[in-house]
Parts: sequence; C-alpha cells; structure tokens
Amino acid sequence: MTSKENKLDQASSELDEAINEQAAEVSDESIVEELLSGDLSIEQLQEQLIAADTKVAEYWDQVVRSKAEMENIKRRARLDVENARKFSVERFAQAILPVVDSLEQGLETSQNVTDVKVLREGMKMTCEMLISALERQGLKQIMAVGEKFNPELHEAMSMVESAEVPEDHVITVFQKGFQLNGRLARPARVVVSRGTADVKSIDEQA
Repeated sequence: MTSKENKLDQASSELDEAINEQAAEVSDESIVEELLSGDLSIEQLQEQLIAADTKVAEYWDQVVRSKAEMENIKRRARLDVENARKFSVERFAQAILPVVDSLEQGLETSQNVTDVKVLREGMKMTCEMLISALERQGLKQIMAVGEKFNPELHEAMSMVESAEVPEDHVITVFQKGFQLNGRLARPARVVVSRGTADVKSIDEQA
C-alpha cells in the first residue's frame, strides 16, 4: 500500500469518528431528554420534535455527502495510482522514439550505401542519440578505464600485470556499466591491473 493510500485510509477513519460524534450529539436519547426537560405544551413539543427531526436530517445529509466525497477521493486516488503504473515509462518511450526513427532510416539508407565508413558514422550518431536519451532519464555510464577498481561499481573479469597502469586500476572494459539515478543498474565488467588488493577474477573464483 502506498503512502497516498495510507493517508486516504487515515482520513476515512477520522471522518468516521467525526460522523459518530455528530450522531451522538443528535441521538434519540438526547432528543427525548431535551423534550421532557420542561413543562411544555403539546404544540411546543411538536415544534421541538419537528426542529429536532430537521436537525437530524441535516446531519444525516452531511454524513451521506461526506462519505460520498471520501469514496470519490479514494476512487480518484486508485485511478491515479493505476495510471502512474501504466504510464510510468511514457517519458522514456518518448525519449527513445527518435533513436528508433534513426535506426529505421539507417536501415533504409544502408541498402544503397557501399561505403562502410558512412555506415559507421551513422551507427555512431545513433548510438550517441541513444546514450543521450538514456542520460536524460537518469541512466548514466560508469566511467571505468583508468579508474581505481571499485567493487561497488566494477566487476573484475580478470587481472593482468601492467607496467603502464597503476595496480588495482581498470585497464579495459568488457561491458559498460550503468547507474540509474545514482543506483547501480549494472556493474562495469573490467580487466584490472594486478595489485595487492583482494580482487579475484571470475576464473579464480571458479
């Protein structure tokens, strides 16, 4: 249950309590006590009874309206939650559509292009569009090459000795890693320079 639904349930409970308090104020017993408290004529008793009935009707109308409004609020909240779940990827889809267009245009153009360099440039441009679209949605690449090995961001595929790269630093990347709004979505699979840190490759673990 979401926090919004919890708040609605709490508001509903508070409304029920208020309704019960109002009902207690105009209960049959309290009305009878008020009517019998003095030496009143039949006409006066009838007038007070009519006034009491009117007051009860007003309170009851408020109760019915309040409950109906609460049900409407709950229904709208459920629809909002349902729509949020259905269309949560709408912005992402809109960001990806230009990339799809570029890929389709590239496939059409490739039928008449013999220069591999032209095809490569087109693929590079489309790839850059895709990366840019992902970044706008909070999905960013993890920069790994030359960085010190970080087990929270990197997955060591193997370790090799290197005279050029400091120990326990990333030499190459097998597969790029990504973070989604600061949370690790996929670690970068890397080759690490051999050092003294306790970093084990997949081969060593196997």
